[in-house]
Amino acid sequence: MSKIKVWCFEQYGSPSALKLQERAMPQPGPGEVLVKVAATAINPSDVKNVSGHFKASMPRVPGRDYAGTIVAGNGRQGEEVWGSGPGFGVARDGAHAEYFVMPSAWVSRKPPHLSMEQAAAIGVPYLTAWSALVTAGDIQAGESVLVTGVSGAVGRAATQIAHWKKARVIGASRSLENPSGADAIIDTTQQDLAAEVKALTDGKGADLALDAVGGELFEPCLSALRRGGRQVAIASNPQVVSFNLVEFYHGIKRLVGVDSMGLSGVEIVALMDQMRAGFEDGVLQPPAVQTWSFDQAVEAYEATALGGAPVKHVLLT
Repeated sequence: MSKIKVWCFEQYGSPSALKLQERAMPQPGPGEVLVKVAATAINPSDVKNVSGHFKASMPRVPGRDYAGTIVAGNGRQGEEVWGSGPGFGVARDGAHAEYFVMPSAWVSRKPPHLSMEQAAAIGVPYLTAWSALVTAGDIQAGESVLVTGVSGAVGRAATQIAHWKKARVIGASRSLENPSGADAIIDTTQQDLAAEVKALTDGKGADLALDAVGGELFEPCLSALRRGGRQVAIASNPQVVSFNLVEFYHGIKRLVGVDSMGLSGVEIVALMDQMRAGFEDGVLQPPAVQTWSFDQAVEAYEATALGGAPVKHVLLT
């Protein structure tokens, strides 16, 4: 029986907890497909997963995002696919493998002009940003959208999606550098977030906020909203925040949480299919990527853990 290589962790820890293993080639059952992975991205959540943040059962193959080709199952042989998997790397084995099996209904067709490494870099950041702005936030053309952590992967994806939806983006970051392409930038280390947002919106405040940072920015973000404004929170680090409840309810504001890890396979496919048109039309652009050979996973994980660079680290199989 043919063998495949996977990266697996059997205990929580640093990226060095990952070990390269051989396993039997998985076989698709009824309604399933076998995907040959061409490229698989490493997200910060993958690093957190190996560290024990999500309390994944073990042994476990991590990796949430991928691009590849269906090689068997359900009459879809030869189709190039992209996306993410529900519970990938936590509740079930993920994409840091040469092959994996998944229900056909959970797999989305890849935009043809994106390379495999570009397509693999889309998943989690764009799914999170879309879920926050479009699904939860009901973004509308002409609105002002505040995005904290705008220079991060989710923030950059959110800026593109907001512009596609013809909204204006006010980005908040720890400097005035603007790799996201936001329409305005606020330096949260030097400027008052709520005051600056109101100055940029004729005193009204933002219509919608995507808070990708939380913590000390959570309440200023709420204060930056207009009357009736909406705030979507996605920050994943353990946090306890407080805010002025009287100001909140007098402002008729809304607060919504979004968890991309909780998306089902069918929901992921629906979102990837909606975003495909943006990439095909060129209004959405893939992030810059740094590629690594499959056997360099530990080094690639370490680079992802360091952060700082506006690139996605992608393993090539």
